[in-house]
Amino acid sequence: MFALRSDRGRGSADGGVVLPRWLRKPARMLGRVRFDEIRPPRFAATMATAALFALTAVYGVVEGGHSEAVLTAVTSRVGFAINHVEIAGNNHTSEIDILQQIGLDGWTSMVGFDVRSARERIAELPWVESVAVQKVYPATLAVTIVEKKPFALWQQGSQLAVIEENGEVIAPFSGGRLATLPLVIGMGANEKGPKLVAQVQQVRGLRGRVKAYIRVADRRWDLRLDNGLTIKLPETDVEAALAEASRLDAEYQLFSRDVTSIDLRIPDRMAVALGPDAMKAREEMLKEMKAERRRGARI
Repeated sequence: MFALRSDRGRGSADGGVVLPRWLRKPARMLGRVRFDEIRPPRFAATMATAALFALTAVYGVVEGGHSEAVLTAVTSRVGFAINHVEIAGNNHTSEIDILQQIGLDGWTSMVGFDVRSARERIAELPWVESVAVQKVYPATLAVTIVEKKPFALWQQGSQLAVIEENGEVIAPFSGGRLATLPLVIGMGANEKGPKLVAQVQQVRGLRGRVKAYIRVADRRWDLRLDNGLTIKLPETDVEAALAEASRLDAEYQLFSRDVTSIDLRIPDRMAVALGPDAMKAREEMLKEMKAERRRGARI
């Protein structure tokens, strides 16, 4: 570093001062100032005192951890308070529940609002799969929700819940348009039911007619049709049993006859339980056949 020696140094023992290069220009400018001609403005002392108090207050707010609260209060009162929330994508989640999770108080500031925390709180709602929360300045909060997809209703005892296709429970069933969903009943039905529902929906004669899928002892299934008919399926080879049931219905209109149950649990064999009217007609037919035999024996 180069240095210059000045002959105009004041108070120097050898009459000169060696200055670094970066200080030479500021030193020359300072040397031209006549401090005896400077006149302070009126109320300079008052303004200096006020500035000191203001800086002290700011220091206290920062050191005390209140800077966020002060920032929120100030910005909310100068036009940055959240006064509008736009919610999209909610079909089963009420707007009231979403607003409660957001936690607005009427003076919540856009500047100090914690988007991540709000997103985490909204994600706790039962129907919410994912959520995005965005600030739209100056005073709007945009909330976009992706909800879980209901697949079926699961009845366990007296409890009824809405489940996803993977069997996970979404929320208790509260009625409404979800009543048209397939109903799976019994222990383990929530986990194993979706696969059977998908199979049955591909079977001719059964598609759209099964009102309940009943899990029996967590081993096999009964199908309850819309006319009250029960089809008892085996533990294994369910697909073959469903195909056989479809064939019998196509050939004999079995699902529309006066029968209460069709038992397909035994391979290569089917048992049919008749309804009251069909049973009565069968008994009368058997009586008539016995009477014919008696008349034939007498002859």
